[in-house]
Amino acid sequence: MTEMVHATTASTAARVSDAFRWTQLTLGVAAMVMIANYQYGWTFFVPDIQKTFGWDRASIQWAFTLFVLFETWLVPVEGWFVDKYGPRIVVLIGGILCAIGWMLNAKATTLNGYYLGMIIAGIGAGAVYGTCVGNALKWFPDKRGLAAGITAAGFGAGSALTVAPIQAMIKDSGFQTTFLYFGLGQGIIIVLLSFFLLAPKPGQVPPVAQNANLVQTRRNYQPTEVLRQPIFWLMYFMFVIVGAGGLMVTANLKPIAVDWKVDNIPVTLVGMTMTAVTFAATIDRILNGLTRPFFGWISDMIGRENTMFIAFGMEGLGIWMLYLWGHDPVWFVILSGFVFFAWGEIYSLFPSTCTDTFGAKFATTNAGLLYTAKGTAALLVPIANYMQQSSGNWDQVFIIAAGANILASLLAIALLKPWRKVVVAKSTTA
Repeated sequence: MTEMVHATTASTAARVSDAFRWTQLTLGVAAMVMIANYQYGWTFFVPDIQKTFGWDRASIQWAFTLFVLFETWLVPVEGWFVDKYGPRIVVLIGGILCAIGWMLNAKATTLNGYYLGMIIAGIGAGAVYGTCVGNALKWFPDKRGLAAGITAAGFGAGSALTVAPIQAMIKDSGFQTTFLYFGLGQGIIIVLLSFFLLAPKPGQVPPVAQNANLVQTRRNYQPTEVLRQPIFWLMYFMFVIVGAGGLMVTANLKPIAVDWKVDNIPVTLVGMTMTAVTFAATIDRILNGLTRPFFGWISDMIGRENTMFIAFGMEGLGIWMLYLWGHDPVWFVILSGFVFFAWGEIYSLFPSTCTDTFGAKFATTNAGLLYTAKGTAALLVPIANYMQQSSGNWDQVFIIAAGANILASLLAIALLKPWRKVVVAKSTTA
């Protein structure tokens, strides 16, 4: 690709090549792949932790909730550091914390030990996640949905290749050894990648995309201003109710399969045979990754809210069908994959919608503020476990999750879309 090397002013850097921008995006994706297991690998450790120590499942799953809380709620703080000091130092520290977190899990003998390990891993993973998504939004103002989607795909699909190795190592060497080796290995790679990450300087990237379907502001809102915008809280509410359903399935995929007695039944699809839970987990992670750039790309063309309407509606339908037909092992695999495909796009649609609405200058911090909704959603995961424990089945959990997604789908088209047009029009004329 030819490099455009004309600087418009003395204070503006020369436009960089697309190859350079894609290299930065690739580095971010690689870092995201390395943090994926800290969230998506957790479900495989839960049954062995329960068997070894005899704690109830809801108590163990608080470790997952704490991980997500600290992964998300500190992202605005980490984002502020990134916007001020650049991505390198934040990802470096993040990688170190990720490794320490799972090393603590390897030695833990109490619930508090696991809570502490997952809190530290969560802080580290959040630092990496927030930085890489924010960097993608800044490097690609012309392809914001696609860039955020590809980056988030590293997190969604990044653990697909390690589903079988993690389960095999837990079986052969024990879950403590697995925590240690995977924690250390992933943390070290993140640290190495951090040295190559850069933020764009003014003039290095193309202007914001021009598209009639994309409502994009020309104004840069300060994070303190964003929190005073009622439309931000609508997006936040939608993120919470959609996020909760997917997180519940992520944290409980294996326990649900065990309760429905499909976990160890062999399933053959597309010429491959695996147990239902291994097959489901592998397909879920791949589709959870692919959906992020796919729907991000779609949203760059038809608009964010129209895409939300389609995706959230699909998610509500998918959760309902999984509830109805998931007791069959083949349908469990297929429908859990469909659920993850319709869920993962929230991690490209919400950051790009946030940046479209509030500007790119403080994109990492502002998108981080919205990303804390994932942490709020995680608080609902133990509630799902308590509901299941008290009723003896998953019925209520699935019905509520399906309904919440249908509500978010309708809110996107009926309220968010017209409201955002008004907000952006006002900010452009102000």
